Amino acid sequence: MKDMPHDPTCSVIAIDSHAHVFSQGLTLARERRYAPAYDAPLADYLSQLQAHGFSHGVLVQPSFLGADNGYLLGALQAAQGRLRGVVMLEPDAARQTLIRMDQLGVRGVRLNLMGQPLPDLAAPQWRHRFECMAELGWHVELHRHLADIPTLVRALQPYGLDIVIDHLGRPDARNGLGQAGFAELLTLGGQGNVWVKVSGIYRLEGSPEQNVLFARQALGALEAHYGAERLMWGSDWPHTQHERAMSFGQALEQFEALGCSAQLRQALLVDTARTLFGFA
Repeated sequence: MKDMPHDPTCSVIAIDSHAHVFSQGLTLARERRYAPAYDAPLADYLSQLQAHGFSHGVLVQPSFLGADNGYLLGALQAAQGRLRGVVMLEPDAARQTLIRMDQLGVRGVRLNLMGQPLPDLAAPQWRHRFECMAELGWHVELHRHLADIPTLVRALQPYGLDIVIDHLGRPDARNGLGQAGFAELLTLGGQGNVWVKVSGIYRLEGSPEQNVLFARQALGALEAHYGAERLMWGSDWPHTQHERAMSFGQALEQFEALGCSAQLRQALLVDTARTLFGFA
């Protein structure tokens, strides 16, 4: 992709729908699977966007920081409209807190449930949170292995929220399209309120070649069931737990290997995220 002008007010050229920023000095969540030994500051991320021809991006709260979203919110404010945010929240987060976040550019809440018991999303504390989100027009972002995605989506249906599925639903590329949960993932496309991030291809458990082949096949099936307008691409920068093997450029190379049509490419890199996250 061609270099873009360094102008925070520029029109949308391309959007990276999934990235993280953080610093080693931040307070870590008590329960965490991983903690990076390096910084991933806003300036570095904006440099990655510019170097690879992206004008805008979406910052997602990393799980190891828990619900302390201060660093992410500061980055949104500093980026002056170029970024949107997806936060993590405590169950009792106040409505006024969500309103302040919305004003800074937050558009969703992430449920990172990797390695955790499935929550009871009908419990009162969840209901309060989801009702506040619905008022603001936010979405729920799910990060969980594929087999549990349909169960979680069904539990969220009563709230009428839009739902975004991270990293293709975290399937195992070695098990092909017939693995548990994938057929159900496709049927969710008929609901009209579910989106899928084509991101984290390198996290699909197989070899690099297996991962790209599976992602290409899965993308074809997802486009047929969801339509291009509910699929988006994300770099997953800085590729936590895979930092030595991956870079923004390599993530883009994996994207290019998917062989997208011009229409699908436009949706994945621009149109879907522009609409969902409210970029001008």
